[in-house]
Amino acid sequence: MIRHVIAGISILLALWASVYMFNLDKEVDKLGNIQTLIKKSEIKVHLVKEKTIAKEIQQEKKNDTASKANKEMDDKLKALRDKAGNMAAFDVSPLYKKNCSSCHGNTGGGIIGPKLRGRSKDYLLKNLKEFKSGKRKNYVMYGLLGNLTDKQLDDLATEISQFQEKLDKATK
Repeated sequence: MIRHVIAGISILLALWASVYMFNLDKEVDKLGNIQTLIKKSEIKVHLVKEKTIAKEIQQEKKNDTASKANKEMDDKLKALRDKAGNMAAFDVSPLYKKNCSSCHGNTGGGIIGPKLRGRSKDYLLKNLKEFKSGKRKNYVMYGLLGNLTDKQLDDLATEISQFQEKLDKATK
């Protein structure tokens, strides 16, 4: 009887995870659309810049303050463009996406599962093996990791251990 209840809960969690992953994919698509809009706006920004430069030459440095404001705006736009592009480029393996991201988030920041980002490969691999073997009790983790090979566990630990570095690069 208990096994049936646990199996039912596992199925419900798997369904929830699938819906959650679908919603995450939609969010990534939104970031891609933002990146496309930013690329389209680059043309407009260049035209505005050329007009501003022509006016500065005609007014002989009267618009020095406007020039600084334009530079600040360009810097802010570039930072936004870089951040949107880099976050959309935060790519994870299909193995992580399928088995981990629904609970731990696409960047390992934790959702219903704990935050994994910033953990060492050795720590992660040890815990993955303990969940797979049943030494650590968590039926969801046991179910997700039960069919994975040691190589796949090692690949997951390696990938997750690099998330903090990837996120730092993506947000610069």
